[in-house]
This record gives sequence, C-alpha cells and structure tokens, in this order.
Amino acid sequence: MSEEKKDYGETLNLPKTDFPMRGNLPENEPKTLESVLENDLYEKMLKKNEGKTPFVLHDGPPYANGEIHLGHALNKILKDTIVRYKNLQGFYTPYVPGFDTHGMPTEKKAIEKLGLNRDEIPVSKFRDTCKQFTSEYKDKQIEGFKRLGVLADWKNPYITYQPQMEAKQIGVFGDMFKKGYIYKGLKPVYWCTDCETALAEAEIEYKDVDSMTAYVKFPVKDAKGKFDEKDTYIVIWTTTPWTLPGNMGITIGGDFKYSLVDIGTEKVLLASELVENVMKIAGIETYKTLEEFDGAELEGIICKHPFLDRDSRVVLGSDDTILVDLETGTGAVHTAPRIW
Repeated sequence: MSEEKKDYGETLNLPKTDFPMRGNLPENEPKTLESVLENDLYEKMLKKNEGKTPFVLHDGPPYANGEIHLGHALNKILKDTIVRYKNLQGFYTPYVPGFDTHGMPTEKKAIEKLGLNRDEIPVSKFRDTCKQFTSEYKDKQIEGFKRLGVLADWKNPYITYQPQMEAKQIGVFGDMFKKGYIYKGLKPVYWCTDCETALAEAEIEYKDVDSMTAYVKFPVKDAKGKFDEKDTYIVIWTTTPWTLPGNMGITIGGDFKYSLVDIGTEKVLLASELVENVMKIAGIETYKTLEEFDGAELEGIICKHPFLDRDSRVVLGSDDTILVDLETGTGAVHTAPRIW
C-alpha cells in the first residue's frame, strides 16, 4: 500500500503577502518613473498642502560635470526622504533642484573629456564649450535622479549659468560691497600650480612634522602688587619655539586658577591644574604652593622677554584672540603678533 504524498509546506503557519520576493528593477523602474514622475506626483503633493506652512529645503547643487554616482544618490535620496516626510506632516514643500556649472571642477572635467587646450582656445569659445558640456551632463543627471524616484521640480531647476542667476549673484556681491564686507587686504592665498587657481584651505594636505616644544620662563618685572617679583617667573609652553623672538605677550585664561609655586631657589607661576604635571616633566620633586590667584587678577603684569631687551605683557584670552586650555602646557600661552 503506497503512502499518500504530503505537502509539508501547507502545515506551516507562514505570513501571507503580495509583496514581491525580488526587486525586478528592469521591469519595475519604468513603472515607478511613469507613476511617480510622469503622473506629476510632485505637483499633486504641492497642491494638497497649498496655502499651508512652507518647508523649503535649499538644494546644494552638484557639479554638472559627469554621471551621477553613489554620493549623488545618497545626497538626493536623503533630501527626498525629508521633503516627503515634511509633506506628510502637512507642510507645503517646494523643492527646486540645482546644478553648479561654474569653476575649476567643471573646466577641468571639460578639458579632460573633450581634450581641450585652454592655452590655445579663445576664452569665449572655451566658455561656450564648457557651458554646452555642463548642459549635457545636467540633462543626464536629471534623468539619473528621476530613476531614483526623487520628487522635485525637474521642469524648472536652477542652473548657475542662467543669466538671472548670474545677475542675482552680482547683485548680492554689490550689496556686500556697499556694506563694507568686501575689501582689499593682505592675506596669503593658496595656489595650485597645476590647475592655476586658488585653493580652499580645506583642500591643502599637510605633511606631519615632529617638532620640539618648549617650556620657557619669563622673569616677572612688575607684578602690580600681587606678589614679590624677585626670582619669580611665569612659565609658558609653546609648540612653536622658533617664534619666541617675536613674543610680545603672555596669554592666560581669565576664568582659570593660577598658583605661585616655590621650587627652591625661585618661584614660578602657572595654572593650578597643571602644576603637578609640569613639576613631573621638569623632574622637580620638592615644591610648595605659596598663593593662588584668579586668572583675571593677573592681567597687566609685565614680564621681561627671556633673551631680548623687551617687555611682555600678560593679557587675557578670549574667543576672538588666543584660546587657552588646561589640557596641556602651563595655562600660559606665548603670544606673538601675526602680520597679514
């Protein structure tokens, strides 16, 4: 007698869903493109919340100089998620995408991909060629962002080569000039010899260099009646000892506590929290704290430069000048002026 064949899958209590097991993107992407973008879903979202509180996400534009990549995808998908979420909350959510078509990133890509020699091509032709180059990639990027399902006003993006955009930028520059924000001064400008253009400081990569640091004693000349100046020093710590010839001051923290410490034949003044560490570094085992001061009390004390015939004044640090911390050093910062 043959046993009846059983389907043991029917005995399992499995969830029932119409959700497909596979993404099947070649078939589903065109449907998404049609239902989401060609069906004007973005415009319908705006219409739904018309007249309500606006939430505007300003789009930092990508350079229109190549196909979209994972960085573009992450950027636009995150923005799309935020805009959709705020729309579901009831906000009016216009989202105008943009494209940056100016600057060296665009010119450099155009030179590479089109094989241009910008030293031989007329400026007007070079400019027009770059504009055409960015216009083509702007269209390619729009198609790529649409395939990601990003909802935006793709029919009316802002493009930096548009005359109205350039006119607005000139207008803003003019307003800044009238308010005195634009001026000519002396400042080092980082320059790329390859691209022949200015570089942002963030683009500069520095080589790690080990250098000597130094603890330096500044003899106190006038303590302003706070303590006896004889054989008394303020100890500074610097990571740039080669700038000591330019010293004009000693910066301390007005909110810190400072201790006058007897180390035997002389007395030193430094931040209370750093006394133990400095003594250990200096190999001084026997010392005694004589007095403690608020940093603000020490402002105006005059010291002598350690090796030049010049005075060095104690000043208080602030967010606008020299920052003083208690993580390293002595709580007293060697201060020399910088000429810009």
